[in-house]
Amino acid sequence: MELLDFLTPSSELSANGGPEDHVVLSSRVRLARNISGVPFPGRAKKASREETCESIKPPISKASAMRGGFSAGMGDLKALDKQLLVERHLISREHAAKGGGSALVLNKDETLSVMVNEEDHLRMQALLPGMQIKQVWQKIDRFDTSLEKKLDYAFDASYGYLTACPTNLGTGIRVSAMLHLPGLVLTDQVNQIVQAVTKLGHAVRGLYGEGTEALGHIFQVSNQMTLGESEADIIERIHKVVLQIIEHETNARATLQQGKPKELFNHIGRAYGVLANAHIVSSKESMNQLSLIRLGVKLGMFEDLETSVVDELFLVTQPAHLQQLVGEKLGGEERDVRRADLLRSRLNGMQGPKVSE
Repeated sequence: MELLDFLTPSSELSANGGPEDHVVLSSRVRLARNISGVPFPGRAKKASREETCESIKPPISKASAMRGGFSAGMGDLKALDKQLLVERHLISREHAAKGGGSALVLNKDETLSVMVNEEDHLRMQALLPGMQIKQVWQKIDRFDTSLEKKLDYAFDASYGYLTACPTNLGTGIRVSAMLHLPGLVLTDQVNQIVQAVTKLGHAVRGLYGEGTEALGHIFQVSNQMTLGESEADIIERIHKVVLQIIEHETNARATLQQGKPKELFNHIGRAYGVLANAHIVSSKESMNQLSLIRLGVKLGMFEDLETSVVDELFLVTQPAHLQQLVGEKLGGEERDVRRADLLRSRLNGMQGPKVSE
């Protein structure tokens, strides 16, 4: 089966809302695991990586949670396929660069994925829309427990699960929430929030993780400590922090509505005006302007524009999704033109934002 035949259509994917999704776009828990007695992928020779991949991929694919799923070697996937997976947050940018000796296994609804031979032998993750940190932990925990019965994990009584990078030692868990924070950005509070979250021992990153920019006012908050705390404690700490950020973002939006309504409307109106009329739009500009339109939708400024439409535009205006949609490989300048065409066509006929006087 081809990847494009398997992936959920962007319109269906974007229609899957979740709790508190006015702020929390998605919740994710990732686990790092390795096989006992086998060199880490970064230290192994190609033959060893291929042998390891071939031995551990079948138990993953045959797991009940993966029934009806998709499995492929990274060397068998096209460059565009890999980028589509990155844009959907199903694999890392690092895994997209892998070839032979690495693989991917996805479940049928794209809520569970396993990268084989990324930095570790196994990087498994569960992903759900909205504020579902505890639920996503339960999902990946069940899957991990089932795999541990079939695979001999590298585990030490003192250091916990052994990982290629020492920062993942112990539980091997990375809990994260993807947050849409335009209110905090527009009220100049976001740096203060980021500093407070960092002081609590958590990390704040951009759209695609470490070292990436917070395009579209989207930030990822995750734990940094994996050793010395139980999974339950880590989950609870991140859960509480995200709830606090939701409160701050909600208050920031209310402050803008009550104290600076014209300034708020100006931001959102300009964003709509640009995307509804522009003929050249970069990926960065698209993300930032769609972010403001999404804010307007959530604040009730658009009568006939749904959140799911904006969320789909977030996805289909990304480079790989855009090229997949038009059915051809595009250069950077051509992508900017086609992106603008797509945005104009999708926003055509929809009323602009309205503000109560």
